[in-house]
Order: sequence, then structure tokens, then C-alpha cells
Amino acid sequence: MRVLLTGSSGWLGRHVAPLLRERGDAVVGLDVSPGPDTTVVGSIAHRDVVRSTITDHGIDAVIHAAALHKPDIAHHPASRFVDVNVAGTLHLLEAAADAGHDRFVFTSTTSLMISAAIRAEADPTTAVWLDRDFGPLQPRNIYGVTKLAAENLCRLMHEERALACAVLRTGRFFPEEDDQAHRQATIGVNTKANELLYRRLTVDDAARAHLAALDRAPDVGFGVYVLAAPTPFQRADAAALRRDAAAVIRARFPDVDALYAARGWTLPKTIGRVYDARHAETELGFRCRTDFAELLAALRANAPLPFAHDPDWITGTAPGLFA
Repeated sequence: MRVLLTGSSGWLGRHVAPLLRERGDAVVGLDVSPGPDTTVVGSIAHRDVVRSTITDHGIDAVIHAAALHKPDIAHHPASRFVDVNVAGTLHLLEAAADAGHDRFVFTSTTSLMISAAIRAEADPTTAVWLDRDFGPLQPRNIYGVTKLAAENLCRLMHEERALACAVLRTGRFFPEEDDQAHRQATIGVNTKANELLYRRLTVDDAARAHLAALDRAPDVGFGVYVLAAPTPFQRADAAALRRDAAAVIRARFPDVDALYAARGWTLPKTIGRVYDARHAETELGFRCRTDFAELLAALRANAPLPFAHDPDWITGTAPGLFA
């Protein structure tokens, strides 16, 4: 296949492109910033750029990973989010349908599932279990609102034009520090390690998921999938996770305290939400390779950590994210 990859100079794009090439696909990258995997420098907000790229390069399928992200809220007006995340997605969907494509993969976000109340962990009695059936969805910012609108454009294009669309609501896989780190008890690699329990995946797994979705989209038709490392928890653990998460974790991983102490890390005292990726496994045949158990195995072996951490990386200003 000749695959159009938007956001090809970004953190995800630079991991997706090599995987596509390794299996024999041709990659045409579209991004506003140049990069080793970017063929066309331009913006998806410009309809003519999208259409000429798909037509001139004989594109067969689209992986749409470009977007304005949450950190960009501080630098761009809401209208720019609409231009890129909503209108840009529509440009791609229409061009793909007009070209007769049979598959389209859209990189969405679990952020659109997090209301202000969920973010504040307003319910002191239980963790919120988040799978694709969770609702109603009440995004708390313009980023989430526009990504949800883009998801609905994918659904509409499938219903009206029979374009198969796989929507991937990815959990966290960025390498930088959390933009709310100043409000957290843990930071850096400790935070990322803890998040593998309930909300994070590696960028390598995120990239592999996009290839799985590309392959399965024609069979799925339209599907929405939460992506995160397999959680060791069950729904029945929700109340205990909110009350004493560390106790639940210790029950499943008896040596976790010793492994964490050797690094000066701490376990989360409470967990307010858990991402459930089971639909990706049952319908796309995809399961993240890296989970919390693998992290602990790396700690036992004094091996490199199985995720990237770069406190100097800034998603909001990194190449590829404004395409």
C-alpha cells in the first residue's frame, strides 16, 4: 500500500513510518515541519494540499496522526484547533473517500473521555472505568471537543460513504513531563511507571496499534478503540483502587515495594480512573507488548526502562504536531 501518514515529523509519526516501510508499504509523509519521513511540507488545514498530496502520490490509505494537542491550548486560539483538528480531518476523509480508499485510521485521544469531574477525581468512592462504551462524553477543553468532533466525522464518513474508519483513543505515550507535574506526588520516570498500571502505553505499542488498525479497518467498518497497556486490575477493584491503590498493587506484585524502593520511587496512593483496552484486543487483534509486569522485570534485571522519558521534549512545540 501507499500510505499517507499525517504528522510524519512528530513523535508518533517517526515511529509509525519505519514500521510501515519494514513490511513493504510506501510512506508519504505530510507535515508542516520537515523531517526524514516527511515527503510533503504542508498543512491538513489546507484542502488543496490534502487533495493534491493524495492524488499526486497515488495514495491507497491514510493514517491521520497530525493534530493540535492539549499543550497547544496555551499558544493557539480555539479557532485554530477547529481548523486543524476538525476541518483538517474532514479534508482528509473527503479526499480519501473520493479516491476510493477502503481504510482510514484516525489517532484520537483518551483525553476526550475526561470530564472536569473525572479529572478532579470528584467521586471519592470509586475509580472510573473507561472503555469505549463509557459516556456521556463531556470533554473539558477545546482539544477534547475537537477530537470528539473529528471522531464523529469519521463515523459519518463511514455511514455516508462506506469509508472504513478505525479510531484509536490513545492513552499517554509522550516522553516529556506531565504538564500538571507540579500538582502530583510523583514526577518523571516514577509517574510514567505508575501510569503503565492504568493509563499509559509506549510509543512503540502505539505505532504497532496503528498498523493493526490499518489492516483490520476494512473488516471492522467503523470502530473506536481505547489504547493503553493491559491493566492488571478488574472492574471489581474500582473501589479499592480509589481507597488504597498501593495495597491492590502489592497484592498482585509482591516484590514491587522493594523494586520501587531501590529507585526511590513511590506507588500511587489512589487511582481515580482506569483505561480498558480490551476491545482493541478482541476486534483488532492488538495487545500492547509493554505492561507494568514488564517494567518490574526490567527493574529486577537492572535493564533499561521499557519506555521513553525526555523531560526536555515539549509536545506543543515539537515538529509534526501542527500539520
